[in-house]
Amino acid sequence: VQLQAFGGGLVQAGGSLRLSCAASGRTFRNGAMGWFRQTPEKEREFVAAFRWYEYYAASVKGRFTISRDNAKNTVYLQMNSLQPEDTAVYFCAAGDRMIASTIKEGTAYDYWGPGTLVTVSS
Repeated sequence: VQLQAFGGGLVQAGGSLRLSCAASGRTFRNGAMGWFRQTPEKEREFVAAFRWYEYYAASVKGRFTISRDNAKNTVYLQMNSLQPEDTAVYFCAAGDRMIASTIKEGTAYDYWGPGTLVTVSS
């Protein structure tokens, strides 16, 4: 199984980016696909996930939107109103072991992509 993320880059504060993550090798129709992010100063943190429902971290709710195309085995993260504190390496993750109460925990995911850097300048 491979996850490949696309769409990172440099954007000014207030701008938008769209990340995509394509899974190959198996499908996750009944599982979750999501996004986490990490900076050198912070531990990895949950951003958003999609498993029948959308789940968001409080810090991105209302600005980010996660969506999923099961036919393409791809998950998207539309990021609007980006702020410098959103700067991080964003990781795509997938799995099907989690339940609703664990979907925001990185340890619940079995598969991870290599990450894509998002830099928001002030």
